[in-house]
Amino acid sequence: MIRQFELVDMIKAYDPNVDEDSLNRAYVFAMKAHGAQKRASGDPYFSHPIEVAGILTNYKVDSATIITALLHDTIEDTDVTHEEITELFGDEVARLVEGVTKLTRIEFQSDQAKQAENFRKLVLAMSQDIRVLLVKLADRLHNMQTLHFIKNDDKRRRIATETMDIYAPLAERIGMQGLKAELEDLAFAELNPEARRSITRRLDFLRERGEDLVQKVISELTVLLAENGIEAEISGREKTPYSIWRKMQKYEVGFEQLSDIMAFRVVVKTIDDCYKSLGIAHSAYPVVPLRFKDYISTPKPNGYRSIHTGVFGPERQRIELQIRTEEMHEIAESGVAAHWNYKQGGALKDGKQYKWLRELLDILEHAAGPEEFLEHTKLEMFQDQVFCFSPRGDLINLPTGATPVDFAYAVHSEVGDRCVGAKINGRMMPLRSQLRNGDQVEIITSKAQTPSPTWERFVVSGKARARIRRFVRFQEREQYEKLGRSMLRRVFKDEKYELADKGLAGVIKIFHQPTVADLCAQVGSGHIGARDVLEAVYPGVRKKPNTDDKKHLPANTTRQKSNNDDGEAISIKGLIPGMAMHLAGCCHPLPGDRIVGIVTTGRGVTIHTIDCETLGTYHDQPERWMDVSWDDRSGGGLNNHSQVGRIFVSVANVPGALGDLSTVIAKNNGNISNLKITNRAGDFYDMLIDVEVQNVKHLTDVIAALRASPMTHAVDRARG
Repeated sequence: MIRQFELVDMIKAYDPNVDEDSLNRAYVFAMKAHGAQKRASGDPYFSHPIEVAGILTNYKVDSATIITALLHDTIEDTDVTHEEITELFGDEVARLVEGVTKLTRIEFQSDQAKQAENFRKLVLAMSQDIRVLLVKLADRLHNMQTLHFIKNDDKRRRIATETMDIYAPLAERIGMQGLKAELEDLAFAELNPEARRSITRRLDFLRERGEDLVQKVISELTVLLAENGIEAEISGREKTPYSIWRKMQKYEVGFEQLSDIMAFRVVVKTIDDCYKSLGIAHSAYPVVPLRFKDYISTPKPNGYRSIHTGVFGPERQRIELQIRTEEMHEIAESGVAAHWNYKQGGALKDGKQYKWLRELLDILEHAAGPEEFLEHTKLEMFQDQVFCFSPRGDLINLPTGATPVDFAYAVHSEVGDRCVGAKINGRMMPLRSQLRNGDQVEIITSKAQTPSPTWERFVVSGKARARIRRFVRFQEREQYEKLGRSMLRRVFKDEKYELADKGLAGVIKIFHQPTVADLCAQVGSGHIGARDVLEAVYPGVRKKPNTDDKKHLPANTTRQKSNNDDGEAISIKGLIPGMAMHLAGCCHPLPGDRIVGIVTTGRGVTIHTIDCETLGTYHDQPERWMDVSWDDRSGGGLNNHSQVGRIFVSVANVPGALGDLSTVIAKNNGNISNLKITNRAGDFYDMLIDVEVQNVKHLTDVIAALRASPMTHAVDRARG
């Protein structure tokens, strides 16, 4: 355990003007506060905050951060209050300690919810002061170093998983590569000990066999650069077991196939020397293809700058060279802490200046809850990067696998919301296209566009997914509320009552809803029955006898006129398919079809054609049936969008038949969205074709045109 005077000396080594009195008082205060508390190892609990403070001295942080490290567990684990720390150490330290303290006093439903809520709080705290994250990372590092003392296997794995999923990527994001590597390796040792032991044994073997080779490479590179007037400091760096394991998994290769287990750092004086050294190395040694990366001209999001290249170096060994200046090297090792200016009170206190942190705050604003926030944040932080450019040359960093929609949201949320198309390197490309390094992306927007729910299937960035989900969530809620009001109005009118918000407001507590709008939304989504609400508002209403329920049955002879009777059928005009209303995939209803709705819990209403065979399965559930209409009086369409109609076609098996078929459909303004061959005979092929049309009349016109074609043997609308 680090003693009091040793800790002070460690800080004075880089900050001679440190406030020794405050440090000594914090050391003694924390020791007394933790008293006789013990850790799982049996050591005094106070040894933990001292070790955390010691870790932070390696990054030359200011005294307020060191004091926070000494006190970071006092509020959580002792009787010390926020007010006491404020009085003794000032507002700055008290705020930092509060930011690091976990939310252990709040009851959560699950460990996942607790983890998500703690992470949400950490993001908010470090956005105000990045030093909160430095203390938290040092705290986690010491906990991982002593993880083996915890006897519960499940708890050890949970802590290791949390470290791998959250804290190591956060360390990487602020450029603390050494701390990140140690966190990953400690977590790897817990989560996959066999794999780590196997890789460690191989590394030990290579180290024994190649010790002379490392020195030979360093000597030869030093001489080569010196002969060309470059003064450089060269060192060898061995990759960590986890880094090696991850590359083996990512590229699906064996240990022997990895070319950069040993990397050599070439630290020079200036940026010019970096590029000169690169030219010298490439002139002297053959280059390994596809191994060159220039992070000086395009730095990583965490500020990392360096040139990486692979060459067949001395002894024809494949080696990786990392060429950087002394300043770049310091930032690569210590990240944000390398920028720390303790003499000026900490130049980087405000975490909002970091673009990635601002993006996390934006995700936090749009996420439905802590667990969704954690999911989106993992998407945002834990993937490799791809670098793309806007038409003006602005560099946009995105996760690997990103699409133009991700790019649009990275530019600005409004650009993402209004995105209708994209040009990649000057060519129009689908929005689901995956971007590659160096792509120039131009986003085409429209004021009439809104986010599509289908985008969520292919976007990979947390920001894009959070924004799309937020839009869908609000639209879905609005749709459910609108549908629920229509359903209530219909039920109330059947009983000769008038629907009024005042009456609904009187029963919202019965259904445990905060507002009338929430009650309507729950009715629309199928979680609460419309008739149950009627009976709550008017308790004297009796349930209708079963004989009256026949009007809901699917037989064509019942309710023949109900679909268009004014005031009876609920109009689905304005409802967006896929939200509160779903078009059944079994019968593909189109505007103009006679339709009926089936209420499904949590999904709103599913629309079927009145003669759909599937309706037979709901024969004994009349309470789920609804009379619905397309509201043909307003033009006969569904929000003026194309809908899918399915047709069965038997076409002659001759050259050009399929081309003629698609031409006929196109000439009649139809668009084929899907085609499936169901039967292959010698003379004819049978197929199902999904055609985008406006309504039933449009589909009928397409079918009539196909029947007139000499290539088609039979054409019918497909059912089931």
